[in-house]
Formats: sequence, structure tokens, C-alpha cells
Amino acid sequence: MVGHIGPILAAAQLHQYLVEHQLLPCRQSAYRRSHSTETAIIDVLSDAFTAADEQQVTLMGLLDLSAVFDCVDHELLLYRLRHNFGFSGVVLKWLTSFVTGRTHQVAFNGQLSPVQPVLYGVPQGSCLGPLLCVLYTAELSQVVAQHRLTLHQYADCQIYDDMPPSDVLGGVTRFERCLVDVEKWMRASRLRLNASKTKILWLVSKRIIDNLSVQEVKVVSSTITTVTSARNLRVVIDSRLTMSDHVAAVCRVGYY
Repeated sequence: MVGHIGPILAAAQLHQYLVEHQLLPCRQSAYRRSHSTETAIIDVLSDAFTAADEQQVTLMGLLDLSAVFDCVDHELLLYRLRHNFGFSGVVLKWLTSFVTGRTHQVAFNGQLSPVQPVLYGVPQGSCLGPLLCVLYTAELSQVVAQHRLTLHQYADCQIYDDMPPSDVLGGVTRFERCLVDVEKWMRASRLRLNASKTKILWLVSKRIIDNLSVQEVKVVSSTITTVTSARNLRVVIDSRLTMSDHVAAVCRVGYY
């Protein structure tokens, strides 16, 4: 397999294998057939509206992961492909050759830098690179599930939990503990959670939101004040779930 055809065929075959054996996280909408930003936002909002109908409140964190595509550790990636997804033999050798052995060089002002090996990141511009990134971060769903919270992944992560209004303090504590383990996993994976771009908001009915007493959540070493609205997958979500400004429309539907 050469040129652009190789990665395209490999991605199609790998995707078929992953689907047949149900190896992809069930709430991962990025770079999958029949999934898109539309399916992701509908899934998340459906959970929030269902919770509101049951007089529950939802605490949601829109986590910003810095430059994931550039930070994938090749050794960790290949280890996870082998142990978590069962890739071996010719398949693993081909993927190893696709990811490793690359070099880069910078040209500036008529001068060339020394050639350096590329030890991190997945090749961008191909359909195989994003799929490998999805597999690299798939373990994160298990980390969140251990805390009984919900994770829906697209490019970034949406973590949320619903609770009765009488248990918001306990809910925030569970949420913060989950984020501690998420950040630990990310550090071990050579990824970084960008707290400065992370948004936290309550999703509740108009009747309940004014009575919520907790407006700050600890994310890593930062304390973040909850916001009343945030852009999520190009749709602006507001705490009262009115969707009045944007009519719940998704601006881009990118089926893979």
C-alpha cells in the first residue's frame, strides 16, 4: 500500500474490525461512520433534557485538550493498539511503520535546521491519523465510568452528571474527583488538560437554576466559575436549556 491509498484502505479495514468487535467507546462520535457533531450534541442534550424532566440538575464540563494530535506518544499508542485492541502481526508492523520513523526539518530565512526524529503526534491530513488518535484516548471513557459520570467525546471531551437539587454539593465533589483522575490519566498519556479554556455549566430548568448555591468547580489546580452559556460543538448551550438564540441547530454535519 503506497501513497494516499494505503492509509485510506487501512482506516476502512480497521474501522470495520473495531465496529464488528465493539471496541470503540459507545459515546465517541469523532471520525466514525454515521456519527458527527450532530449525533454528539443530540445525545448530550437528550440526556440533559431527560434529567430536567425528572427534576434533576446536570453539571457539565466542556474540557479542552491541548493539541492532542501533536502530543500522541508513539510508544504508548503502539502499546495500546496491541493490548487494548488486539492488533498484532502484519497489522501492528504496518501501523508501526506508518507512525514511526518520520523526521522533520524547519526552513527559515534561507537556512535549514538539522533533521530531527518525530517522536510524538499522529500524521495529520490522512483519515488514519484521526482514528489512531481516537484509539489513543479511548481509555479515558473507562476513567470517567469508574466515577459513574458520563463522557461523550468528539475532538474535546464532554463530561457530565445529573443529580437531585438537594445533592449538588455531593455532585460537585464527585465531579471534581473524576477530573482529578482524568488529569492524572492525561499526564500519564503526555496530554494536557487546558483549564483556562475549560467551561463548566449547570443545565437545569428555569425554576431551579436561580436556587443553585454552588457556582465554582475545581479543575486541576484552578477554580472555575460556572458560566451561563458555552459553545459546544459549534452550538451555544445555555444553562436554562432554552436554546432560544441558536434554535439548537448544528452548524456542521461531518459524517465520516
